[in-house]
Amino acid sequence: MNSRIENRIGVQATSDRIWEVLADLERWSLWNAYEAVEGRLAFHAPLQLVETFPGQPERNAVVSLNDWTPLNRLVWVEKRGFLFNAVRYFEIDELNPGNCIFANGIQFAGLRGELHYDKHRAALRPALEEIGDKMKALAEG
Repeated sequence: MNSRIENRIGVQATSDRIWEVLADLERWSLWNAYEAVEGRLAFHAPLQLVETFPGQPERNAVVSLNDWTPLNRLVWVEKRGFLFNAVRYFEIDELNPGNCIFANGIQFAGLRGELHYDKHRAALRPALEEIGDKMKALAEG
């Protein structure tokens, strides 16, 4: 069984502009719940990051990118322990030039993943909304 939290927001910017913000790992802390991100965008390349979701302790993680398509998506899967996996994703859907939907979400799997979702979903939902709002503000500039 999987549980997912997702936020989708309309952004009046091109997919190029949204991707420019998304691909600038050094500036993720301006719009994202991740700080001190190090690494590069490449298949299975490791990213080192510090996760700072509200209501949860700061967490260091090393993840590898499982899927990324420029101007479209960035996805990683993280095994967080016994019976706990998380899929983190950012997606850009360009409806028309200068008119996109930006989605960001987390999918939880495994028994412990489900328990984590149940315990933290009330704090994670507004955190993902804030990420979307900040992305919109930066991309629309």
